[in-house]
Amino acid sequence: MHTKEYRTRRIINWFPMGLTYALLYMGRYNLTVSKNALGDLMTKSEFGLIFGVGAVVYALSFLINGPLVDRIGGRKGILIAALGAGSMNLAMGIYLKHVLSSADPSSANLNLVFSILYGANMYFQSYGAVSIVKVNAHWFHVNERGTFSGIFGIMISSGIFLAFDVTSRILRSPLVAGKGFEGGDALWWAFLTPALLLFLFFGIELFILRDTPGKAGFKDFDTGDASSGEDIEEKVPPFQLIKKILTNRIILTIAAVEFCTGILRNGVMHWYPIYAKEQLLLGLKGGWAFTLDNWGLILMFAGILGGNIAGIVSDKLFQSRRAPSAAFLYGILTISVIVMIPSLNNGWILAVLIFVMSISVIGTHGLLSGTATMDFGGRKGAATAVGIIDGFVYLGTAVQSFSLGFLTSKNWSYWPLFLVPFGFIGFFLLLKIWNAKPGTK
Repeated sequence: MHTKEYRTRRIINWFPMGLTYALLYMGRYNLTVSKNALGDLMTKSEFGLIFGVGAVVYALSFLINGPLVDRIGGRKGILIAALGAGSMNLAMGIYLKHVLSSADPSSANLNLVFSILYGANMYFQSYGAVSIVKVNAHWFHVNERGTFSGIFGIMISSGIFLAFDVTSRILRSPLVAGKGFEGGDALWWAFLTPALLLFLFFGIELFILRDTPGKAGFKDFDTGDASSGEDIEEKVPPFQLIKKILTNRIILTIAAVEFCTGILRNGVMHWYPIYAKEQLLLGLKGGWAFTLDNWGLILMFAGILGGNIAGIVSDKLFQSRRAPSAAFLYGILTISVIVMIPSLNNGWILAVLIFVMSISVIGTHGLLSGTATMDFGGRKGAATAVGIIDGFVYLGTAVQSFSLGFLTSKNWSYWPLFLVPFGFIGFFLLLKIWNAKPGTK
């Protein structure tokens, strides 16, 4: 059992880091909200291309940043993430302000410039997940990590709330909006706000974040993960670490599941607001349209429910095995995607389905990327493991972004049809690792 002083210091350690991670989400998904505000200045195909480029950069960056963070520590990693992503958001905001104040905004090469700046933003964003998992791998025992999955889900969910709802309210706010929701100064603030907040938390983390309990004045302990029994201070060469991760069948299976998760999570999260505005609103107010006006809030509640259910069930019912809990959520997710097919024109049913799918997919993602990576990567390889697995999440994100950007421009009926196979694949892969738990090496 941990002492009260230890638990208090652990909260002081992870809570500001969790808020930093949430702000990274705000500075990542503000692009989705801005796409709706930009209208014809950014088409669905262009949005799919820009977001897809960012997703590819994010995925490939993990090959470098995962092993790097395992060597330099999560504290330095999250500081790099906050400073770099804040700077790129500031640059995107400045460029957008310049474009919208010009005589002919449509003549600007928004597609090219945003692909470059958003790609650079996603490079720095890729330090976030690997860093937070790396730090917390030292502070949480395996038997506590299901609970951490719930915490991780809350971090993700609050970031989604900031990205969608808070950004939308910034765009509509009369205090900053020169032209209201259609753009103007509000779009500059949609990127400036996360930039300033990330700079603020860079300063906070600089003073209070510590990589391990030992560096915070407490005793380090064996967390019971894949690094159990090893000398934690001994550095593993990066290529040797990558080889160990890439030859681990459990980690590779989780990575394949998370590839499907990337497709399903972002295939729902980003395309539902675009679909709702384009196909369902039709000038109506109220009713089920509440889901569009409060999309971030709904996703936040879904993520909190999904993350905590997945983590508690994993620890309490399945003795800290992650696959059974994730498989249960994947089964619900797959059924919901199938029911989406005949329900696209029913706003109420679609809204309920999207909520249930969000519970399932955010819960699964938090459990696998946030918790299983610590278990099977161990304290030595946690960042590399989460890098590989989260890299697959964003390869999936890139696939859905390019694909749905093209397919939905043809016909929205392709949207759920594209998602269905990945639900089945993820579910059956989880059945293959049903009994997996970390060994001692």
